[in-house]
Amino acid sequence: MDATQAIMETVDRLRQRRTAALVLELDLTEGLSEGPPSDPLGALLSMRRARLTDVLSGLRRARTDPRVKGLVVKIGGNPIGLGMVQELRTAVLKLRAAGKRTVAFAETFGEFGAGTVPYYLASAFEKVYLQPSGDVGLTGIALEQRFVRDALAKAGVEYQLGQRHEYKTAANMFTQNRMTEPHRESTARIAESVTEQITAGIAEARSLEPQRVRELIDQGPFLGPEAVEAGLVDALKYRDEVYAEVVEDGAHLMYVSRYAKTALAKRLPHPGENVIALVHGTGAIRLGRSGRSPLGGGGAMGSDTICAALRSARRDDKVKAIVFRVDSPGGSYVASDAIWREVVLARQAGKPVIISMGDVAASGGYFVAMGADVIVAQPGTLTGSIGVFGGKPVVGELLGKLGVVTEAVSEGANAGMFSPVREFSDAQWARVNSWLDRIYDDFVGKVAQGRGLTRERTHELARGRVWTGADAREAGLVDELGGVEDALSLARKKAGLPKDTQVRTYPRMHPLERLRPPESSEDRSAALARVRLEAWGPIARLAGELGLPTYGPLMLPGWWTIR
Repeated sequence: MDATQAIMETVDRLRQRRTAALVLELDLTEGLSEGPPSDPLGALLSMRRARLTDVLSGLRRARTDPRVKGLVVKIGGNPIGLGMVQELRTAVLKLRAAGKRTVAFAETFGEFGAGTVPYYLASAFEKVYLQPSGDVGLTGIALEQRFVRDALAKAGVEYQLGQRHEYKTAANMFTQNRMTEPHRESTARIAESVTEQITAGIAEARSLEPQRVRELIDQGPFLGPEAVEAGLVDALKYRDEVYAEVVEDGAHLMYVSRYAKTALAKRLPHPGENVIALVHGTGAIRLGRSGRSPLGGGGAMGSDTICAALRSARRDDKVKAIVFRVDSPGGSYVASDAIWREVVLARQAGKPVIISMGDVAASGGYFVAMGADVIVAQPGTLTGSIGVFGGKPVVGELLGKLGVVTEAVSEGANAGMFSPVREFSDAQWARVNSWLDRIYDDFVGKVAQGRGLTRERTHELARGRVWTGADAREAGLVDELGGVEDALSLARKKAGLPKDTQVRTYPRMHPLERLRPPESSEDRSAALARVRLEAWGPIARLAGELGLPTYGPLMLPGWWTIR
């Protein structure tokens, strides 16, 4: 065979592949990443995970692509948050309604453990297959809270913390030894609301009565044969049997994210074309740049990074609307306020700003969202938590037990006010409470202004209470229920743009390019992250080890993720 013939045969094979039937594939073993990585380390750690926006884009395109015959998804491994699961369920149900075959496969839903949310995702598919040795851990929703006040007291640690108001329970684990009535009330409603959503979704997708699904939840977990008998699973099959059934007639397998990127390469925005900006804000909110600490912890939403991204989108004449994707439990009040300001400035510049909430957008996460034109959340998104807490651990007794002696020289009556060695004085505690009152008043006032509510009504909805997206919509804190695709469609509509208007993601540079120093604060690379060591002093490390959030006063309680 000469070289020309070999080339011709290769070209022919590629041509056949381009026209062959496709079965899209998605492996959720490693979970999904919410948005683009904010730093080189994050890029490295997320290499094996598909990106949610790529998956949603690919499934949207697949609905009208005659080459795509179906979708097979492996569910299991790393847990996925409820909000993200609901986004995937919606995309799968639309693909299913378009006549495409949808198959979910799992080795197990919990391995005789909790697997309610993974099974909830699987129930959206036309067929659900389970490995014969697997289980279905459909057991409902449990939200647990640990209280360490008494344990810390034995060690000689006491927390002086103030909160606004009774539902702001993030600090309760340090100040209480059991749930307060408001704490129990709000937590019970979250569990009830999420259970209602999961029950309704499974019932509709599996053609079961809601009451029957509720009964099954109380009877779980299920062994494989029991799950088949109950109508939760269609059959018990190994992976090879599932794929032999799904991939027929010479169809090619292709990962959804690869399929989406192939389509994107064919339709890049023209330099002069109008676009929608998509800004991702993920993680606890802090001052400075987004990124992560090599000493531990996940990603963080840095105010410098997000403000610069919003500012860049606002100043780009080709950007006609902005979708701000928020997935954050909150953090620094000052950082949240800086981001809020950029949202307001974008609106004042005549660019609609649409918020798309992920698994959680509460406390500081709600603060950065409340100034937008429209807020879109999933029914299971945790949001609200309009409140504040602050204070410090007092470890003087503990240090004394360890034989540690602390001496200080200071100038100023309150110079050592934030030292963890001693308690606040009465005058200092009064200043702490004035600070908390000011933040809460500012928070409530800006919610009232942004949402068109009276301060009295806003206070009723605030007081630190956490809401599901479904309940928040009923209360007026959220405008619509949906995902990032719905937010993008709404942005196009508000900006008067056609449905095929392209999306430009901010920040726009590759993570490795973010290492170069910027020329100024207006340089586009100033919006980008740096890998750096955090200034973690001994007390910050101690607070982190004890579970106290280290990113500021606007935080959600530690159980916020429902998986």
